[in-house]
Amino acid sequence: MFKNKSYIGISFIILIFGIYAVPKIISRIQNNEIVQGDRLDLVTGGNKEGEKLTKIGPAPKFELLNQNNIKISNETYLGKVYVLEFFFTTCPSICPKMNQSMLLIEKKFFGNPNFGIVSITIDPSHDTPAVLEAHLELLGVKSSNWNFLTGDREYIFNLANKGFNLYAGENSNVKGGFEHSGLFALVDKNGNFRCRKDDFGNPILYYDGLEKKGVRDIQQDIAILLKE
Repeated sequence: MFKNKSYIGISFIILIFGIYAVPKIISRIQNNEIVQGDRLDLVTGGNKEGEKLTKIGPAPKFELLNQNNIKISNETYLGKVYVLEFFFTTCPSICPKMNQSMLLIEKKFFGNPNFGIVSITIDPSHDTPAVLEAHLELLGVKSSNWNFLTGDREYIFNLANKGFNLYAGENSNVKGGFEHSGLFALVDKNGNFRCRKDDFGNPILYYDGLEKKGVRDIQQDIAILLKE
């Protein structure tokens, strides 16, 4: 008799648990949250909406001429989130892909006055303001906050290699005569480098301008910084 009452009590507890827990489990499965938890969230990497991005430090100051022969500096972009790259107009290798990635980023945030793009040539002897203007038109750039910049060669190389730590150099053995990084730098409204973390919790520093994932990641993180 006592055993029967125990079984009834246990069955009643299981029933109550089922009524309470099962709907929650089903809901998590439907929302694709079943594998998410506090510990897993720490190692999944990437960034969620509203999550703070890592602040690396202040981006270097710069002042160069744009496609309209107007001086543009880092001060021009204060109050704006911007993406920066180094490229050159006659690049036969990675630049066309970088251009297309930037165009996707431009399209995503077109019309937002608080977003901009900076493209700095590493071949200023060829890429004069007039050449940059023709290149801009060829690409179909629409944003007034996307500036193509040129200036003194040594100044630009120092800015790339020592300022932004994005490699750029001359190499007569490669097509086009120049080598450079295919990475994009992300700068916030206050002029600070910002980025997400990788799956191990380390800052990625830069975004891959040659891969779809890099473009998607930087678009997500631009959206976060625009809300700050």
